[in-house]
Amino acid sequence: MTEDQELVAIARTIVDSNDYMTLATADADGHPWASPVWYAPEAYRELFWVSSPDARHSRNLAARPELSIVVFDSRVRMGTGHAVYMSAVATEPAGAERERGLDIFSRRSLARGGREWTLDDLEPSGHVRLYRASVSDHWVLDPDLRPDQRRRLDLKEAR
Repeated sequence: MTEDQELVAIARTIVDSNDYMTLATADADGHPWASPVWYAPEAYRELFWVSSPDARHSRNLAARPELSIVVFDSRVRMGTGHAVYMSAVATEPAGAERERGLDIFSRRSLARGGREWTLDDLEPSGHVRLYRASVSDHWVLDPDLRPDQRRRLDLKEAR
């Protein structure tokens, strides 16, 4: 296995095995905000979550849909952790894409001991909306480089 293949395997394991990601958003004036949200990944290129449209990160995304994401396991000993860093654009899927995204989110929720999610849970009848991050780039820390040096990876391969 090449070094890139090893890093891709690490990145996939991190995305698959964790339940929360941190969204880094900014409002229209550029003021930053970070929020953890429970997520469901799809093919490492889409990440779905539900949030109130009134949450600060949701308001930020309405004004500026570009965001950064990090997924990491915070339970590991200092100096031993790995993380996946991502650049993405957030949208509220509509129509068939909304139903597909909600199905992905609901299946992950059920698999992790949560509940089933339906369209009735979403706005306008519910108190949350479904969001999708379309990921354009992934990075992981490269252990062979200086601290905090990331290597860009291609996670597009089939799961």
